[in-house]
Amino acid sequence: MRKIFSLFLAIAFCIISFSTHAQRLDSRLFTPAADSLQSFFKNQAYVLGKINVSRVVKSGNTLTITFSSALSEYPMREESVAKSYEIVRASIPEQYRQMALKIESNRSQIEHLIPPSHRSSRRAESKKDVRDHKKGLNEPPLVKKVSSIIESPHGLEGKHIALWQSHGFYYEQKLLRWEWQRARIFQTVEDLYTQSYVLPFLVPMLENAGAYVLMPRERDTQLKEIIIDNDIPGSGYRETNGSRRWNSTDSLGFNTPKEVYISGENPFRLGSARLVRSVDSKEEESKAIWSAHIEESGEYAVYVSYQSLPKSTSAAKYTVSHSSGETSFIVNQKMGGGTWIYLGTFYFSKDKENQFVSLTNNTGNNKEYITADAVKIGGGFGNIARKPSEEGSQLNVKSSSTEPLEKIKIDLEVEPIVSGYPRFTEGARYWLQWAGFSDTIYSPNKNANDYNDDYMSRGKWVNVISGGSKVNPDEKGLKIPVDLSFAFHTDAGTTLNDSIIGTLGIYTRASNGSDLLPDGRDRIEGRYLTDLIQTQIVEDIKTKYEPIWQRRGIWDRSYSESRSPQVPSMLLELLSHQNLADMRYGLDPEFRFTVSRAIYKGMLKYLATSQGREYAVQPLPIKDFSVSLHSDVALLRWKGVEDPLEITAKPEKYIVYTRKGDNGFDSGRVVEGNSLALDVEKGVLYSFKVTAVNGGGESFPSEILSLYNAKQSRGTLLIVNGFNRVSAPASFATPDTTMGGFMDWDDNGVPYKKDISFIGSQYEFRREIPWMDDDSPGFGASYADYETRVIAGNTFDYPSLHGRLFANQGYSFVSTSRESVETGSVDLKAYPIVDFIMGKQRQYRMGRGHGDVKFKVFTPGIIKAIEEFSKAGGNILISGSYIATDVWDSIETDDTTKNFVKNVLKYEWRTNKASKTGYVKAVQSPYKFGGEFSFHTIPNEYSYTSESPDGIEPSGEGAWTIFRYKENNISAGVAYKGSYKVVSLGFPVETIKNKTEMEELLKSVLLFFNENK
Repeated sequence: MRKIFSLFLAIAFCIISFSTHAQRLDSRLFTPAADSLQSFFKNQAYVLGKINVSRVVKSGNTLTITFSSALSEYPMREESVAKSYEIVRASIPEQYRQMALKIESNRSQIEHLIPPSHRSSRRAESKKDVRDHKKGLNEPPLVKKVSSIIESPHGLEGKHIALWQSHGFYYEQKLLRWEWQRARIFQTVEDLYTQSYVLPFLVPMLENAGAYVLMPRERDTQLKEIIIDNDIPGSGYRETNGSRRWNSTDSLGFNTPKEVYISGENPFRLGSARLVRSVDSKEEESKAIWSAHIEESGEYAVYVSYQSLPKSTSAAKYTVSHSSGETSFIVNQKMGGGTWIYLGTFYFSKDKENQFVSLTNNTGNNKEYITADAVKIGGGFGNIARKPSEEGSQLNVKSSSTEPLEKIKIDLEVEPIVSGYPRFTEGARYWLQWAGFSDTIYSPNKNANDYNDDYMSRGKWVNVISGGSKVNPDEKGLKIPVDLSFAFHTDAGTTLNDSIIGTLGIYTRASNGSDLLPDGRDRIEGRYLTDLIQTQIVEDIKTKYEPIWQRRGIWDRSYSESRSPQVPSMLLELLSHQNLADMRYGLDPEFRFTVSRAIYKGMLKYLATSQGREYAVQPLPIKDFSVSLHSDVALLRWKGVEDPLEITAKPEKYIVYTRKGDNGFDSGRVVEGNSLALDVEKGVLYSFKVTAVNGGGESFPSEILSLYNAKQSRGTLLIVNGFNRVSAPASFATPDTTMGGFMDWDDNGVPYKKDISFIGSQYEFRREIPWMDDDSPGFGASYADYETRVIAGNTFDYPSLHGRLFANQGYSFVSTSRESVETGSVDLKAYPIVDFIMGKQRQYRMGRGHGDVKFKVFTPGIIKAIEEFSKAGGNILISGSYIATDVWDSIETDDTTKNFVKNVLKYEWRTNKASKTGYVKAVQSPYKFGGEFSFHTIPNEYSYTSESPDGIEPSGEGAWTIFRYKENNISAGVAYKGSYKVVSLGFPVETIKNKTEMEELLKSVLLFFNENK
């Protein structure tokens, strides 16, 4: 009782003291300060809310002014904070100007909103973060590549990042159908669109920096899936026993006795797993081996599974034997048990022997245990069957909604159905079930609403995989120490005047009534992460592409994907997928690369700064690549590239990867300088790619160049890879703002390697047509005939395709990038025949056309080299969709280039869009060309398309039409014979559908070049 009385007295004293010393002032007196701040900050970001004064308190000699949360939505820096105090002090009533001043917004003083990386003095708690980081370096990560030939001490080595792309195909219970969560507009749908950043760009960047990336959706776009398990007879699983024998564990494991699963069924609870004690010598080792029968050559993701036990090893060594060798990994089985653990993506060859995954119990320690369960190779199709809940279906709500959920019952007996779509298109709710998580994770709404389950499950997944680790010690889970989580979305919203909607960042300061993360850090860490990533994105876009790109606010909102994760988290709304001005940039692969690199840089800088360590950004890809042959020695040359946006991204070393024949690339070799000489066997097709490395990680790979040293060579040809374009489809916006969109019939763009986001052509171009429903989305509406297909793009691997066919005719060949020809690094005159691969090279400006023109077919350097080569009597093969259109009907045209084409290459432009069908036939001429063939004109998974090939006519004496398009007899190819020879084709050779027909064409070109020598 005495304690209660004492507490009462203390509270009363505080109240009296506050009443005596603190005085609430009239906020209206301070309105000029709010107006002045609004004027100061308005150009720093587009924030919807107005800055108002919420409260003013005078306490002693301190004046605390609390502004509305709109002030906190602007990025804060030391300069802007200092200016804010100066502005406010000058704007408040004169009697308060000499007082100590505090400016608050959204429960924080504005100086506390400055990210630590932008403070001149770092925060005090950073010492603890540094200790935690150094300690973490000694703790084995979930997965580490053994055969990695580089380390990333200034990158993301040892970090675990949870991220996901937005939405996904889901079952709408009220409509009894599977559908997208967003509308089909501008040739894509958000559910797929954000994947076009995350899978080809962001995830590889993070992995190249040393991070391990965890995802709640399938990451493999391979449509085949192979499951190998001890519980599936004949699947390819076997064991060898050394001094320790394999046994079954006491817990249930994976099995897949069914083709489809309904809600509540867990494939990781339908079978068994295997266990063996570790040994410390190779002579005693036991192994588990999962052999794969590959029915179709290609790249496949490899996942393993196991169980985490009290005495599990942290050093389980898995080896993946693929088409080009072996890659080994150390997996920490103390964490991550009972689900699919991604190792990497590898090239497997059809029907090739000795392609398998193996696990040894030789850990160097004989007191631990190794467990083994199923292996999954490839992505496959969804196998979760859905139907309406018998208890009733809930309405769909936004993730920030707090409204009570009503249930609707459907009076109909319905059978569960699968999506029929590739697994990578489906939402997280279905992958998490297939990956062994509890229905309390993937269906928090108890099977009543898949839409809500999908976004709500993602934060829960972060917490269960991090549960039991140092970052989330009190929750039961998989013990993976997740460093941050990131949700990648695009937003809705449109403008009729073609202005940019821009980039919004969202974090959540309070979760479950607490401002703290489970490890004791303040959840304001989420704001720091959000600020750095948003800043990096906007600054990089403005610098490289669009000066008027809009920075939106830094929102503190209660969205599930930023609120639920118990680690620093961000939800990104990059741009508006509904706004044409945004999407004219957003469909460009180079833009996606830059944005993804900005996100990676933001994450890197956040983690490095919070841990008090230096960072380095991985380099950009190399340039000026060439491969030459000197007797039996190949000489590779290249140049490093410095990043004008990032001073730390300097290349220090390089890695050269080699491919022989049809196999995949090897594990690479480190090279200190800018060249490499290596012996090559005769009769073997070699291909090479190069990456740049530094202490922050490894760059994206270069284009692929190839060579072949024939055993009895008829000569050495040079192949110039003149096709380095990636771009969005052609687009337009009328000056009167009534029409706009993407014109893929004119030019459907060029994806980077492959496109997983294209759903079909746009059919609604009238801006005035409003959205009425996702099935009737109005302006931008697009077809859906491609939405389950992976579309081929620029593989940057065409010299090997052309070269293989030349090699079949007894020729050796080498290859080079177009830059090496432009700079004069490669002399065409050293070769009797040069093959220029121009592909879909074409002049292009990104977005609204503010930037520089890129991807011109004939640059001054190319023109100079060809002119000199022709004067020396060389033979030229040139092919491409726009080899004439780009000269006569493009962004920039000039008489010099036209005269070069007419007078040197001996053809001229007749028309573009010369063929719809792609059928070509040989015609009579003085030259011996024959046959018929067809090339790809519509999107497909095998080759990029030539949807708008050129019609070209002979120019000058000695030039003749040799091919015509079958449907209209427009000239498709021209041959010239004089002191030198030229064959020009208005379509790309590599798009010809039949490889035999392609070889016959090139064979006839070689015969033409060699006759009457």
